[in-house]
Amino acid sequence: MKKLLSTSYQEWAFDTMSFLMRISFGGLMLVDHGFQKLVKYPSLQSKFSDPFHIGSDWSLLLVIFAEVFCSLLVIAGLFTRLAAIPLVIAMTIAFFMAHNHDVKEGEKAALFLTGFLAILLVGPGRASLDRMMGR
Repeated sequence: MKKLLSTSYQEWAFDTMSFLMRISFGGLMLVDHGFQKLVKYPSLQSKFSDPFHIGSDWSLLLVIFAEVFCSLLVIAGLFTRLAAIPLVIAMTIAFFMAHNHDVKEGEKAALFLTGFLAILLVGPGRASLDRMMGR
């Protein structure tokens, strides 16, 4: 009971949760969102949201970059904090602009934003390529 009420943590528990967060958030983003946009690119190209008026094509390409390539980097734990930045930006835009900060409509975006923000702040953990490379 004493351990359950303690505010201290074990290193292995922190590293395990860092790994699980990277795999789960990165994997879900990649499979459920990134690949879908990549496969449906031609049909989404002209009708994708354009919040910064750079063109829907460029907006879609930037989101695909974040959701596919940055998610792969997060999963691998390679340049993890740098790769989390575009994902945090994409989910911030998705929640606040695309879903008009409506929690019911933008629930997934809010959850992904929270997860990738946590990954950005705590880093990749020991089970990562960043750690193996000594970063």
